[in-house]
Amino acid sequence: MSSSQNQMRTETSIPKTAEELTEQNVRSIAELERSAQTQITSADRLADSISRFCGSMPFVWVHVAWFAIWIIGNTALPLKPIDPYPFSFLTLVVSLEAIFLSTFIMISENRQSRIDERRNQLDLQINLLAEQENTKTLQLLSSIAKKLGIDPDADSEVTVLEQATRPEKLVEQIERTIEQPIAGEAKA
Repeated sequence: MSSSQNQMRTETSIPKTAEELTEQNVRSIAELERSAQTQITSADRLADSISRFCGSMPFVWVHVAWFAIWIIGNTALPLKPIDPYPFSFLTLVVSLEAIFLSTFIMISENRQSRIDERRNQLDLQINLLAEQENTKTLQLLSSIAKKLGIDPDADSEVTVLEQATRPEKLVEQIERTIEQPIAGEAKA
């Protein structure tokens, strides 16, 4: 990329206000969402639609009406019942419906889980980058302080924070802490 192209890109992409920065961030996230949406298959769309409908009040009302009509139609009307009490055919239909609905819901949840995992990875990478930037900033400020004759080592907390964060060590600390029994809790 030539320096004029780089300068032009930089001038148009560097936000000048906090509002422009947040707008740029919102656009970036929206683009990621659109990209994820283009990867959805028609089967995923169908499963999502069914799952959305199943989690709604119209779904409940349809079933209330359906069960009421079925039960009244097979018990209270003078006609010969199609499915007499204990409503074996209704039980079969409802069981089949539950099997299919749970499958559609699991398909939607699995897809949502993949999207969430992708977002979590993005979030982790951004957090790690921010941590690295903060560490470098503290190191640069320490160098500036030394040049100005200020002893940055006087504050032990700054010295500790200047050290690069090592994610693998954090994971080890979390696992050790989680594995420790809670006070008063007996080990099995």
